[in-house]
Amino acid sequence: MPKRLIIFLKVLVHLACLLPIAWLVYAGFENNLGPDPTHTVTFFTGRGTLRLLAITLAISPVRWLIPKLGWLIRFRRLFGLYAFFYASLHLLTYVWLYAGFSLQAMVEDISQRRFITAGLAAWLLMVPLALTSTTWSIRKLGGKRWNNLHKLTYVAAIAGLIHYWWGVKPGVTTPLFLTLVIGGLLLARPVIKALKEWKRPVAASAAKP
Repeated sequence: MPKRLIIFLKVLVHLACLLPIAWLVYAGFENNLGPDPTHTVTFFTGRGTLRLLAITLAISPVRWLIPKLGWLIRFRRLFGLYAFFYASLHLLTYVWLYAGFSLQAMVEDISQRRFITAGLAAWLLMVPLALTSTTWSIRKLGGKRWNNLHKLTYVAAIAGLIHYWWGVKPGVTTPLFLTLVIGGLLLARPVIKALKEWKRPVAASAAKP
């Protein structure tokens, strides 16, 4: 794919990821965030995090299924960093608007409210992923170790879903759609890998005279 087109698509990705935040800020200034603005901001940034994690997790399976879309790998890091950005905004919303920067309140919440514990765990799992997202980190760690480290993305996504389910009232099924999407993507990875491994010896034997 031409370099100019890649740059153009990356600009579109930046706009697609930043415009929702711009809307959120604008709606805040216009006092248009509903009867509970804090809840609106929390829900908006949390769901945005999971959506971006889903996109990040979808890139590899799509590349495996459609080899012509191999260029998508250039966008995985970008979507992953935006997922961390949204997760950090989600955490900041809690620290600022709910806990009021009170360390004591946060410690009590973490020990007593399990959905906050799960959410914090998800964010902490994403920290090393964001810190090692550079090309230098890949060279320093080596491809194999870097790939193993970034498998934490799967755990972070699961922890994020648990945080979502535990944070809603009993009977509310709002997290169901993202659970099915992310769950399907996580299950698809080993299935697609197994199919690829199975096809290799079949293709090799078919190529023999």
